[in-house]
Amino acid sequence: MPLVPSSHKAPFYLFNGHLQTVVPSLFRQVEGVQYKRERLLTPDQDFLDIDWSCVGSDSLIVLSHGLEGDTARPYMMGMVKAFNARGVDALAWNYRSCSGEPNKLLRSYHLGATEDLHTVLHHALAKKQYSTVFLTGFSAGGNITLKYLGEAAEQVPAQVKRVAVFSTPVDLKGSAQKISRIYTQRFLRTLGKKLEQKQQMYPDQLDLSGYSLQWSFPEFDDRYTAPIHGFKNAEDYYARVSSKQFLKNIRIPTLLVNAKNDPFLSPSCYPIQEAEANPNFYLEMPEQGGHVGFAVGFRRKRNYAEERAVQFLLEG
Repeated sequence: MPLVPSSHKAPFYLFNGHLQTVVPSLFRQVEGVQYKRERLLTPDQDFLDIDWSCVGSDSLIVLSHGLEGDTARPYMMGMVKAFNARGVDALAWNYRSCSGEPNKLLRSYHLGATEDLHTVLHHALAKKQYSTVFLTGFSAGGNITLKYLGEAAEQVPAQVKRVAVFSTPVDLKGSAQKISRIYTQRFLRTLGKKLEQKQQMYPDQLDLSGYSLQWSFPEFDDRYTAPIHGFKNAEDYYARVSSKQFLKNIRIPTLLVNAKNDPFLSPSCYPIQEAEANPNFYLEMPEQGGHVGFAVGFRRKRNYAEERAVQFLLEG
């Protein structure tokens, strides 16, 4: 029954889930991380830009970012820095179209694109014989990671020993209905710019007429995400890529930390029954933390997600 108690408390001046989400995202700065970028060709003749931060270790952590994020986000760089400091190499990967350059194909990324995580993992293991690999993911990256672990558990490399993910919408339909318009508009703004780039590349395959920042995520996903990536509609997309259905198959010790005041997560994104049924799947639900926030002492540059990941992944 791996339901884990949590000791996390947000600073008093971040007194609700929205502040705990927004303030770390906008104002946190992480210094001292120097990436070395590599362009990785994918089996379908596209590319992924991956960023290495190595300290000469035989252990590696692979990091997957959130929706419309990238490897330069503070939560990504903070985690890289925390593991480098503990003597672990880090590989942070950008999803297709998230590295500052549009990818080549009409398709981009979506929240179930485990084939790209698979490609990144196997490339890393082919490049260096790491004896131990850890995975971590945030929000969308958490869903991709959990889905990867459970959809074909026998294909996960044996070197992957432990996993920790944070702020993960394991039920995408519930999350899409919960997230407020103010957050949705922010995402739709950047997604719309990327669609404009793709329309220039594929003018006969994309119609942006009527595109609106007032749409909900189901409306956006129904018109673009689903058909571009081979799903019937948004309902089909959410049903097939939500990681919740795969949690029962996870064979590797895996921690999910979802704050109860996360403004992105619906009640269905707290998989208590799944944690109770699978001894390899640990669920922690702190009262506070927001969405990919988890500030401890914002002015002291501490972050609970990093401390908890180090504890769970390295100390067991």
